[in-house]
Amino acid sequence: MRPFTYERATDAQSAVRAAVETPGARFIAGGTNLLDLMKLEIEQPQHLIDVGRLPMAGIESLADGGLRIGGAATNTAVASDPAVRARFPVLSEAIVAGGSPQLRNKASVAGNLMQRTRCAYFYDTAKPCNKRAPGSGCGALEGLNRNAAIFGASHACVATHPSDMAVALAALDARIETLTPSGESRSFTILDLHRLPGETPQIETHLIAGELITAVVLPPPPPGGQVYRKVRDRASYAGGLASVAVAGGQVALGMVAHKPWRAAEAEGALASGASPAEAIARELDGASTLGRNDFKVPLVARLVAAAIGEANGRGA
Repeated sequence: MRPFTYERATDAQSAVRAAVETPGARFIAGGTNLLDLMKLEIEQPQHLIDVGRLPMAGIESLADGGLRIGGAATNTAVASDPAVRARFPVLSEAIVAGGSPQLRNKASVAGNLMQRTRCAYFYDTAKPCNKRAPGSGCGALEGLNRNAAIFGASHACVATHPSDMAVALAALDARIETLTPSGESRSFTILDLHRLPGETPQIETHLIAGELITAVVLPPPPPGGQVYRKVRDRASYAGGLASVAVAGGQVALGMVAHKPWRAAEAEGALASGASPAEAIARELDGASTLGRNDFKVPLVARLVAAAIGEANGRGA
């Protein structure tokens, strides 16, 4: 690990100012992803700004029936919160599906959203990866691409986003609140947080330099049942192959794209009276595979159809 300096932020405003004014600065809260990447020298920040103890860990019920979840809240706190479990069970299920209890005890909401891909080529500094080293190429295109994206990929990158929590938030129409270095607050849908790879896969979000995620806001839960389901090679210490979050008629897919993938085609088909199997088939018409990840298409078809059916049963 390379040398770096460290400071503990006393308030959000000073944290974002320091992030802009200090070369090579990065925010850190739980550090469950960033510290691993630093040890591998994939991330090489010169300065860490600890925002984990800022007063941004609250979970507040809103008058309309929604929730406001602080960016520094731990994954465990969110998954176990009574209001989350009662009104947004898909979010609780998604968080529990990701990582070990030890990781969830440390990982923050904002950090979960900002975690980077688990692509093997990204993690191996001896291999080409446009996300890690722009212009070096994408080793997964003709290599070990079993976990590669089937939606929204480009010739520059076929990696997938690993967050379970973000998939549930996408299905729930969550909004992200941030603080910019100018001191202004911003609010936008979670679907506008992450970017598809295009020609610049190293630019993963639409945040500006120094912008800090302060909260996630959930609108009132949609009518109908909620379900989160995930498939992976084994029950622990394995990344996901595919996942789905269903909240009423709203469906989002995980581990199939560079960002949480809102299944708009499937949702439209469901609203028109299609069966779950017919609806996800419409979505998968737009899928693109690379050979080793061909299995993801029938896997997602079965997974989503079963999850929608289960959600319908819960909402009855």
